[in-house]
Amino acid sequence: MANQIYINLPVVDLAKSVDFFTALGFRFEPKFTDDHSTCMIVGENMFVMLVTHPKFRAFTPNEICDTSRNTEVLVCLTLESKEEVQRMVESAVANGGKTYTQPQDHPLMYGHGFQDPDGHIWELLYFNP
Repeated sequence: MANQIYINLPVVDLAKSVDFFTALGFRFEPKFTDDHSTCMIVGENMFVMLVTHPKFRAFTPNEICDTSRNTEVLVCLTLESKEEVQRMVESAVANGGKTYTQPQDHPLMYGHGFQDPDGHIWELLYFNP
């Protein structure tokens, strides 16, 4: 069984992506950061590698997905409260992201999300116990 996850996402402008996710409260691991990629710490044993397109192409024989026309992946994170979900979406929009759907408020779950500047979809959920 795996004990860590590293999700690799291609980005056009690494500095812009770092600024965006820093504004949302994420931190980065300097040991795994250079001019072509960075390791964003999402949670305990959860990481997202933001990788420039040229470096990302070295890892795959396939074309990089055009996120303005296609969805390559849905990254879903659970947060501690409905308010935290709302705050992160508001911060994402204020810092260059955009929403792609309306919030979903169900008895046991609240969800909303955003697209980052590269068009990757981030779903945010709060599960109401």
